[in-house]
Order: sequence, then C-alpha cells, then structure tokens
Amino acid sequence: MSPKPSILDQTLNITFDGEKNDALMLQMIEERVTELLNTSPDLLFSYLYRLDIDESKIKNALRSPKGVSPNLLLAELILERQKSRIASKKKYKQDPIEGWEF
Repeated sequence: MSPKPSILDQTLNITFDGEKNDALMLQMIEERVTELLNTSPDLLFSYLYRLDIDESKIKNALRSPKGVSPNLLLAELILERQKSRIASKKKYKQDPIEGWEF
C-alpha cells in the first residue's frame, strides 16, 4: 500500500475565495512551515522577512500558548499577508507599459 500523498503533492487549482479554499491553503502552508522549521528554519525566517510579515507577529506566534501550534500561527500569518498582497494588487492594478508587452 502506497503512502497517502501530501496535500502539497496534489495539483493546485484553487483561489482565495471561500472558507473551504482558505482552509486548504492554510493546511498546505502549515505543512511547508513545519517542514522548513524542522529542516531549514533560517530559510523560513528569510521567507517571512521577504513577505514583509511584522517581526512582532512572528515572535508572538513562536511564543504561542500551550496547545496552539506555532506552525499553524505562522501559516495563518503567511496566508493573511498573501491575501492582503493580492487585494492590494487588484486594487492598484496598472495597465502594462506600452511597448513592453510580450
């Protein structure tokens, strides 16, 4: 019997609309955060920096109360930030510069 494939191995065909898709994205992000915390924490923190996630929020997530997974809290911060970035890009969408189209 082959092992159940990770959700990260599945084809991604989702949007940020709806609670079900948010839950799926959160699960995927949490799996990756867990992997990076175990194998390359410096790389994870580099990603968090590049995503421009507030350092105080990261510290609070890492000092999570008992019974609350810091991996999940970090994943929630990432999802929140990505959704915010997407909303900003939609709000301030610019047309391509003339002559630069491919």
